[in-house]
Amino acid sequence: MPDKTAEKVTTATGEPIPAAAVATDAGPAPAKARSLWSDAWHDLRRQPLFIISSVLILLLLVIAIWPGLFTSASPRQADLAKHYLQKPQWGHFFSPEWLGYDGQGRSIYARVIYGARASITVGVGVTLCVTVLGTFIGMIAGYFGGWIDSILSRVTDVFLGIPFLLGALVVLNTFEKRSVWVVILALAFLGWTQIARVARGAVITIKQADYVMAAKALGASTTRILFRHILPNALAPIIVVATIALGGYIAAEATLSFLGIGLTEPTISWGGDVSAGREQLRNAPFTLIVPSVMVSVTVLSFLMFGDAVRNALDPKLR
Repeated sequence: MPDKTAEKVTTATGEPIPAAAVATDAGPAPAKARSLWSDAWHDLRRQPLFIISSVLILLLLVIAIWPGLFTSASPRQADLAKHYLQKPQWGHFFSPEWLGYDGQGRSIYARVIYGARASITVGVGVTLCVTVLGTFIGMIAGYFGGWIDSILSRVTDVFLGIPFLLGALVVLNTFEKRSVWVVILALAFLGWTQIARVARGAVITIKQADYVMAAKALGASTTRILFRHILPNALAPIIVVATIALGGYIAAEATLSFLGIGLTEPTISWGGDVSAGREQLRNAPFTLIVPSVMVSVTVLSFLMFGDAVRNALDPKLR
């Protein structure tokens, strides 16, 4: 039999057509489809909101991890006789007297630098805890359904009915000394509900997909289905909620510290410095304004980052 693969393509007059021309007429090869994550990264790199917020967050993380790179002054060293409510020296950039001194003679610049560690640690720590706990509860409720879903959903509703800050005030008031980890656990204990609901809704939708049905038919275990097939495809909405909530947890910690129920000495906190500065609002407003601006910039940076991620991962907003 003749080899059909060796046949040449000819024109109407019988002249052979080069193979390159045939390939060109066939059109360009289809482009490789991008995944959700690569497509999101492609969009994020072109968003000014994402670039600005990422630079600010990176700077805040460097300050929190290595505060000694930005100041050599001690945030706890006080000299009432020499530095009591000393006004800022705007020309002395990055020096201890740059932003002035508080009512105890401590450098405000040194305190805002070292205060970044506690605020960002609380925000990131609470976000990680509520993401893990909320995702696990939401996955279990959404996948198994039935009475398991009913019980977990009612428990979630109970926690949703507790005002977040009021509940945190009650929980933290039971501790005499409130360290960073105590505040993280208290906020995570009350803050997992939103992510649990988002995870539950995503799992209910994804478990009806064909690839999940095929995995069940092939005898895959429940654990493998949950963590290899469902979780990777449910992460997008969970990450969006978590990144937006991170800024809220930093603001919550500052609010609790301002009310005197958050972090306690010797931990340095922006909220605690704002609370101390309000007593000097008329005489030295800079003692209140400087830490307040740091809280606002940090929360705004994470909110901007969360909005950019949401726009990139949510196809409905494109």
